[in-house]
Amino acid sequence: MVYIVYMGNLPKGEISASSIHANILQEAIGRCSKIIGGRYYLSQGKIGPHEFASPRDSRGHGTHTASTAAGNLVSGASLFGLGSGTTRGGVPSARIAVYKICYPDGCLDADILAAFDDAISDGVDIISLSVGGFPKDYLKDSIAIGAFHAMKNGILTSNSAGNCGPSPATISNVSPWSLSVRGY
Repeated sequence: MVYIVYMGNLPKGEISASSIHANILQEAIGRCSKIIGGRYYLSQGKIGPHEFASPRDSRGHGTHTASTAAGNLVSGASLFGLGSGTTRGGVPSARIAVYKICYPDGCLDADILAAFDDAISDGVDIISLSVGGFPKDYLKDSIAIGAFHAMKNGILTSNSAGNCGPSPATISNVSPWSLSVRGY
C-alpha cells in the first residue's frame, strides 16, 4: 500500500471545491475514505474569520490536489460535457495523511518544518507539497530544508514548481533532492 501525504487541507462533509468540481472530486476521493489522518499547524495561533483551526479544507485547493495525487477512477468525467472519459489520480490505491500548513494569509516556515518532521515521523512514503513562493537560498528555504530531511529518510518530496514567477518560465522550488512539478 502506498501512503501519500498532502500538506494541505482536509475536507469536511461535502467537499468544498467549486460547484464544477465538487461531485467529481467527492467521487474521486471516495467521500474521504482515503484520509487516514490529519494535523494542522498554527505557530502564530491565529486564523482568519472564514478559516478553521483544524485540518479542514476551507478553499478547495487541498481537496483538488489530493484528488490529483490519489483520486479513485471516475467514469463519465468531463468538462462541461467535453472530453468524456475516465479520470483518476496518480495512485488510486493511495491513502492520504493531511498536514495543513497554509491559510489565506500564507504559510509560515515554522509550520512547514513542523509538518515535514511529523510526516517523516509518521512514516509516510511520499510528501506532495503544493506550496511555492519565490526562490530562496537552500539554507533559508523551509521547503528545501524539509525536503532534504525527507530525502535523507527515504521519502520523495514532490512539490509545486511555483505559480508566481518572478517571471514566465521560472520556478521557485529548485532543490535537487525534490521533484518539482508545474501544473495549470
